[in-house]
Amino acid sequence: MNLETRNKVLSIVLGVIIVVLGYILYHSIVDPYEVVVERQQMTEKVRERMSTIRDVLILYERETGEFPPSMGGLDTLVQFIKTDTLTAINPDSIAQGFPIDSLVYSPRPPHPKFEYALNDTLRPAIYLLKDPATEDNIGSLSNTIELNAASWE
Repeated sequence: MNLETRNKVLSIVLGVIIVVLGYILYHSIVDPYEVVVERQQMTEKVRERMSTIRDVLILYERETGEFPPSMGGLDTLVQFIKTDTLTAINPDSIAQGFPIDSLVYSPRPPHPKFEYALNDTLRPAIYLLKDPATEDNIGSLSNTIELNAASWE
């Protein structure tokens, strides 16, 4: 093998190695960033759904004069949405494209149900709506100032 042929073969091999290493480097930088972006988008979806539940809780409280009880409270909200005349006319305004029955479930897999608790021993009655997968919550069980206040706002 002469010197010129050997240099061409070596250049081709080194070029292929550079392309492969460049590809690996690109994905080692971009892939973790995409995971972070997906996680942030999922967090925004969860917070949006929790805010929607807060809006329905406020509407329920205005209509009935009280918040739903702790046991079955979120299911009560779903029934309220289905039967309320204002929301029954246009359920998509509340559901935002997802089934109304899934309103009380987190969009984050494995789709756990949001946790809801009511403290009616205080005046005014206050509630806590919590995402079981994160520290995000709306309201408080002990502080009336945090009524309808989200932890991320």
